[in-house]
Amino acid sequence: MTFAVAVAGASGYAGGELLRILSQHPDFEVRTVTAHSNAGQKLVDVQPHLRSLADLTLVDTTPENLAGHDVVFLALPHGKSGEITAALDENTLVVDCGADHRLDSESDWAAFYGGDFYGAWSYGVPELFVGGPDSLVKQREHLAGTRRIAAPGCNASTVALSLAPGIHAGVIEAADIVSVLAVGPSGAGKALKTNLLAAEILGSASPYAVGGTHRHIPEIQQALRGAGAIDPTISFTPVLVPMSRGILATSTARIVPGTDAASVRAAWEAAYADEPFVHLLPAGQMPRTADTVGANTILLGLAVDEAAGRVVIVAAIDNLVKGTAGAAVQSANIALGLAETTGLSVNGVAP
Repeated sequence: MTFAVAVAGASGYAGGELLRILSQHPDFEVRTVTAHSNAGQKLVDVQPHLRSLADLTLVDTTPENLAGHDVVFLALPHGKSGEITAALDENTLVVDCGADHRLDSESDWAAFYGGDFYGAWSYGVPELFVGGPDSLVKQREHLAGTRRIAAPGCNASTVALSLAPGIHAGVIEAADIVSVLAVGPSGAGKALKTNLLAAEILGSASPYAVGGTHRHIPEIQQALRGAGAIDPTISFTPVLVPMSRGILATSTARIVPGTDAASVRAAWEAAYADEPFVHLLPAGQMPRTADTVGANTILLGLAVDEAAGRVVIVAAIDNLVKGTAGAAVQSANIALGLAETTGLSVNGVAP
């Protein structure tokens, strides 16, 4: 069976990455692509790398243009998806790559985003534990058969996947977590902004959203609570660096007293042993963002700093694939009963 697909926000980076993946997916047929200011243009004029979809023309992003499809992917700014989703048929699989349906807490939404609160959907990170420390259930079980999915924030899923196994196994503490991320500017979207110009970022690194203000913080805390954390606290600092794609996240957490290094590593090995897209590297190896470009993988390196009593987890990810579009397609596969890995690659692009 072939599923008819529409992609809203098809002229942006996330929309373009969705289309690149979907164009190679054997069970999905992209029939409609929508945009705002670029409506009326040929898709290939806006996304010239998508040669196989050159016959498509961008149309306005309206519920009417998105109706009649089996699957709708939304790659829209926060606050825009929620305006549309209520008008879509309940039997249509809708995957929102924006923030509108990620958070359970209306107060968190008000504090970090503001505007109308649209409620949480099934969270599109299949590999996360849910249900607390005594549960072996992972999020994929909540994705099977659902018709509403919230794809994750790229920073949020990177940090959550880094830390959740240790919290779930009870080998690290959920207080005093520190995460510092080197991130590429594609995560900020395609809109022209002075701080994202090449002249501003080449040869430089600059922190942003410092001091607990980044919008992905409550999303990380929500995911860690699902793994069993009680009142998790995190100091989260992203740093903009001159690479178009990628996140390199270094997270540290206190090891529970009396826990040895072997037990710490065993927690991550057990959590991800059978996961096709989450790869724990051998002891002593650390990941590079270059090895994840174009792949739906997150690569993890783990070390125990015995002098500091902390675990160090370094995660590398392509923010546009496993961080956004790949996670969306992976979750859609699960929801539709397809093989989870369909249309997705673990192989990156090198050099």
